[in-house]
Amino acid sequence: MWQKAESLFLCYLLLFTCCTGAEAGKKKSEDSGSGFWGALPYMAVGAGLMVAGLPALGFTGAGIAANSLAASLMSWSAVLNGGGVPAGGLVATLQSLGAGGSSVLLGKTGAVLGYVVHKQLEAGDAEDGEGEE
Repeated sequence: MWQKAESLFLCYLLLFTCCTGAEAGKKKSEDSGSGFWGALPYMAVGAGLMVAGLPALGFTGAGIAANSLAASLMSWSAVLNGGGVPAGGLVATLQSLGAGGSSVLLGKTGAVLGYVVHKQLEAGDAEDGEGEE
C-alpha cells in the first residue's frame, strides 16, 4: 500500500513538472530548464545516490561492514545508549533499509529529494532574476 502511494506521488510530481513550466502571466523561455527535462537529472542523481549510498556507507545486506562509517555510527550509538543499539534508532533504521534491499523505495525517495532540490534551485534563480530587473 505504501509503495503504491509513493509511486502515485512520484507520478504526480513528474506530471506536475512536465505540465507547469511557466508561471501565470510569464512567458516560458526556450532554455529555462523548467519542467520534466530540467528536473530529470536531479531526480536521477538523487535516486542513484540513495540506492548506492547505504551500501557505500557500510549498511549492506550481510550486515554492517567492518571499518566503515556504519560501524563507527553503530559504535557511537552503542556508547551513548549504554552498550546497545536502540531499536528504531538511526543506525537500526539505516541497517534495516540497507539489509532489506529496498532499492525501489530508496530510489523513489532519492528521486523525490532530487525534485525538491531542483525546485529549490529554480526558486533561488527566480529570486536572483527578479532583483536584477
